[in-house]
Amino acid sequence: MTESPQIEAWSRLRRHLEQVRPLHLRDLFADDPQRFERFSARCGDILLDYSKNRITSETLRLLLELAKESNLSDWIERMFRGERINSSEKRAVLHTALRNSSDRPVEVDGQDVMPEIRGVLERMETFVRCVRDGEWKGHGGDPIRDVVNIGIGGSDLGPMMVCEALKPYAAQGLDVHFVSNVDGSHIAEALRRIRPETTLFVISSKSFSTQETLANAATARQWLLDSGAGREAIARHFVAVSTNRQAVQEFGIDPRNMFGFWDWVGGRFSLWSAIGLSIALAVGMERFRELLRGAEIMDEHFRRTLLPDNLPVILALIGLWYADFFRAETHAVLPYDQYLHRFPAFLQQLDMESNGKSVGREGRPVAEPTGPIVWGEPGTNGQHAFFQMIHQGRKLIPCDFLLPLRGRHGLDEQHRMLSANCIAQSEALMRGKSAAEAREELQSQGLGAEELEELLPHKIFPGNRPSNTIVYPRLTPQTLGSLIALYEHKVFVQGVLWGINSFDQWGVELGKQLAKGILGELRGAAPSGSRDCSTAALIRLSRQAQG
Repeated sequence: MTESPQIEAWSRLRRHLEQVRPLHLRDLFADDPQRFERFSARCGDILLDYSKNRITSETLRLLLELAKESNLSDWIERMFRGERINSSEKRAVLHTALRNSSDRPVEVDGQDVMPEIRGVLERMETFVRCVRDGEWKGHGGDPIRDVVNIGIGGSDLGPMMVCEALKPYAAQGLDVHFVSNVDGSHIAEALRRIRPETTLFVISSKSFSTQETLANAATARQWLLDSGAGREAIARHFVAVSTNRQAVQEFGIDPRNMFGFWDWVGGRFSLWSAIGLSIALAVGMERFRELLRGAEIMDEHFRRTLLPDNLPVILALIGLWYADFFRAETHAVLPYDQYLHRFPAFLQQLDMESNGKSVGREGRPVAEPTGPIVWGEPGTNGQHAFFQMIHQGRKLIPCDFLLPLRGRHGLDEQHRMLSANCIAQSEALMRGKSAAEAREELQSQGLGAEELEELLPHKIFPGNRPSNTIVYPRLTPQTLGSLIALYEHKVFVQGVLWGINSFDQWGVELGKQLAKGILGELRGAAPSGSRDCSTAALIRLSRQAQG
């Protein structure tokens, strides 16, 4: 038996699809000069233009009915109230509490968690000030010049993305690096660029048992000791973001330099917690609080705004429309903002680890396709790489364009070129180029009849390719916080509509379990007799090569 939202709204949307499928966006715009006004919405400085989607007012009405029949508003309140909506792990989901600056209490099992959250922020503030002001010294008495964040998954992708996005706000003379991959090349290359006596390592692992993170941390510790530092120097060059005090202390880190967080903070939602320590070190605690404030603005919008004007809800409904009814398998995120060059990679984990599920909350297979494959690169680079497929390929690839109205570099003419390209791409995807238009264009170039007919099919663009455009004045910490929270809530809404738990990630476990056994064999344990011939051969080749 499959787990499917047996809701009449799904059936109505399937019938409605047959009315929408033949429509072309070019005609929808021609028939409605007010389409932009009717299909755009705002939250603060962020504008969402969703008019270039294959929807009508009736589509939106039916999608909103689906949201209502799925009790979406109730689920939103349950999350903000601290209920254990992460059902498989019996946990609350309260990354929103991490950015709550109001006096409103947030309770988990009857206990207000806000005092603890504020306490961690205050400890972070004191530590960040000491490092950035040069009060925190290395073992030789030198101030810190490099910070290396060692983590993986949410302990790496979020902080790294934010540090890249907020580079204009970064402190001069303090460089922040990120190491995640257990491939030794990653840590080796990072260590080549820094000096032991002026480097601070931030080890980010909730359990302090993550294999990749501990391997890299051990390498960094040995590198420090090999430089001539004594074991007592570890306390001056290593801090931890963790909940495992004993393991942190055994590693050599002073527990006073451990920053904790809570089991209701999921990894991919954790940059708002002490996991964001590297962000605060890079840009300062004031900017980190602005980042939190931006997320809080989107939280309040998401919680208080009616569904038809609610940005995360609109994005979620439109994404579901393509995934489940048009059967679009991927979604491209295209920031026309070089500072957001790691934003698509961050969203890959946020979306695909959250909603890449085939089992619903009740443990039965889901009937509809769930999360899409998320990918993308900054514009205009992508235009010279994969836009060919988006424009003329057989696959339907909905897109999100992100565009700052102003740059931070003073190169105004280049920003005009950037903006022109972003706006033009969304228009081209929507309009396309008809056979008649292509023919006229080729005729104006003086092509002969035979050459024209040969080239004509290649010059036709079908158009009718959907996109959203998200516009903001300039990328600031507050704006970035709002953008991240926008996508966090979009993912949550889609999980509710699909009937899945967006806050667990059991799919990452099997590979880890198998890797432990294989690692034992690579270290010399007797080969397992239960391996398939391919796995056994690969293990054998690795053992031979590595001795």
